[in-house]
Amino acid sequence: MTYTRPRPMAWQYCGDQIKLWRNLAGVSRETLAKEAGYGCETIASVEQGRRRPAVHLLRIADQLCGANGLLRAAEKYLEPEQLPERSYDYMLYEAEAIAISSYQPMRIPGLLQTEEYAREQISNCWPPLDDETVEVRIANRMKRQALLDKQERVFSYVIGEPALRHPIASREEHQRQLRHLLAAGERRNVTIQALRFDRAPIGNEGSLILLETPEHKHFAYEEGQLTSALTAEPDKVSKAAKRLARITQLAMSPDESASFIKELADTQ
Repeated sequence: MTYTRPRPMAWQYCGDQIKLWRNLAGVSRETLAKEAGYGCETIASVEQGRRRPAVHLLRIADQLCGANGLLRAAEKYLEPEQLPERSYDYMLYEAEAIAISSYQPMRIPGLLQTEEYAREQISNCWPPLDDETVEVRIANRMKRQALLDKQERVFSYVIGEPALRHPIASREEHQRQLRHLLAAGERRNVTIQALRFDRAPIGNEGSLILLETPEHKHFAYEEGQLTSALTAEPDKVSKAAKRLARITQLAMSPDESASFIKELADTQ
């Protein structure tokens, strides 16, 4: 499984070209913004390479500036990001990992999400993503779930009660998500445990993931709202492993967790 790293140099080049063609044609930034349906600040961000040019903008600029297809030729180099740039390194190791241990206090882990859940989560990112990027990221998340089919790999998940109890979409969609978890937990290589509210103090500091590579190297990964960190430093990995081991001890057993999730699915 391969992932494509975002290409900001392509953004910068296309932004430069849009600005050059606009100036050659005597088209003001305000005019291009009005024709494309964007604000002037958005056009400025694109021309400065800070924002990916949308296909729609390329087409409008090409026509308005008389570029005769030269701006539109950049479309294939501007595919939406399959995943946030800060998650790219983690995804590379995830694809090859022989063991993944994960604690998620507030949301369902990505490899265990239904498409409905993934859509609700990704489409509600803020600042919002464009529709094309939303669809690409949903498809990419669903594709990653094929990792669970690799039966020689081990996946262990501890999920906080808030993620299990509180829906992010409709009641029916949440029920389907819970039943999807029950089905995933029946795989021989997948273990799912629930962590109740009253056992959660040690897990209140956020999500935590441990990865083991085929070469038996170990990585720890943490992700926050704006930043993430992937580390192989022995001291940090050891601390993360101890913390995750304690969280796992405090969680319900897999059988108790399945009963708890089934009860939630039947009553919510």
